[in-house]
Amino acid sequence: MIMVLRWFLILLLAAFAGKLISKIKLPSILGWLIVGMIFGPHAVGLMPQELLDAQWYKIIIMWMQCAFGLMLGTELVWKKIKNYGKALVITTLTQSLGTFFFVTLVFAIAFVIGNVPVYLAFIFGGIALATAPAPAMSIVNEFHAKGPVTDTLMPMAVLDDVVGIMVFFSVNSFMASSVSGGSVPLYMIPVMIFLPLIIGIVTGLPAGWLLKKKLGRAKTLMVLVAGITLTAGIGWFINTKVLTGIVLNYMLMGVAFSAVFTNMADEQRLEEITGWFHPILAVSLLAAIIDLGAPLNYHLILGAGLYTFLYIAARGLGKYFGARFGAGLTKMPDTVQKYLGLTLLPHSGVSLVFTGIACASLSARPELAGIVQGTIAAAAVINEIIAVIAAKKGFELAGEI
Repeated sequence: MIMVLRWFLILLLAAFAGKLISKIKLPSILGWLIVGMIFGPHAVGLMPQELLDAQWYKIIIMWMQCAFGLMLGTELVWKKIKNYGKALVITTLTQSLGTFFFVTLVFAIAFVIGNVPVYLAFIFGGIALATAPAPAMSIVNEFHAKGPVTDTLMPMAVLDDVVGIMVFFSVNSFMASSVSGGSVPLYMIPVMIFLPLIIGIVTGLPAGWLLKKKLGRAKTLMVLVAGITLTAGIGWFINTKVLTGIVLNYMLMGVAFSAVFTNMADEQRLEEITGWFHPILAVSLLAAIIDLGAPLNYHLILGAGLYTFLYIAARGLGKYFGARFGAGLTKMPDTVQKYLGLTLLPHSGVSLVFTGIACASLSARPELAGIVQGTIAAAAVINEIIAVIAAKKGFELAGEI
């Protein structure tokens, strides 16, 4: 009970810090991240590791990640996506795979000079290509961003996750076989991508049939909460009882669940549903960002070395110019070409999950695991602060705030 009260206190402090930060024209998320870091296990400890590891806490965060998926899924209207179709896929591939190849190349050169095994460079590339959608989405939510950049970013966040899972786990599996650390078998990678989507579609169909009807606010929210709970519950059961060796993406489940009912309801009804769900979404975002900030050890900023700065710079350049190249190639709007890359810089949540998996695969080579963990952990702290400010600036420059 004390842990629950501590968590509620952190949520209130973060909400207050977000309001203060917003007074100086910065995104509230920056305040939420800072509160997570300050009161997390590496500083004040009001939110200790014991809380982060508690089963009840993990289940709540899992549910909220699934709920957060609704923000992306409700934007996946088939009529809208058809307009971007090919351009969206090509730009996603150029910015994600471009980042992977550029970061891998930079670290391969650095490791040759530093006498470190070159295969480790591929792990840095695999971690770098993924984007954490929560920070950019919270800015969209807070400032009501609208326009071509926002419309492109929403579905791209989903595709980016799919590409990220595919590339990282492929690279990690090959690397693990080199160092005999063990990893996810290659045949399980499609399961990790498509199973969350299938779960969301299965639960989304009956929910969509109910939600397209003219239900009142209370009944609509009951259907949504029940649908999210069922979706997350099925995912949790499969992840913990059936396929224990893999990591399922709960946000993708929420995306698929909401994309189904989004394309079943008419536009007016959809606006009604999203408007009523907004308070739950806001709390889910707040909790997700605090959970992102809590494991970040700000002390690592002082110990950040050359690899950390190489990683931040190479990833930033890969994302920005990869997005610019793809958007230009497919003749997307000028604002998308110039500013989409800035909104793709947030990274920490995904990077820390991938880092933990990579380090487990490198257990036979602890000195290499230390290079990966130290570099990414320090980069996560520094990059997330820079990325939040850059993402907001991207939306501003695009004229969408």
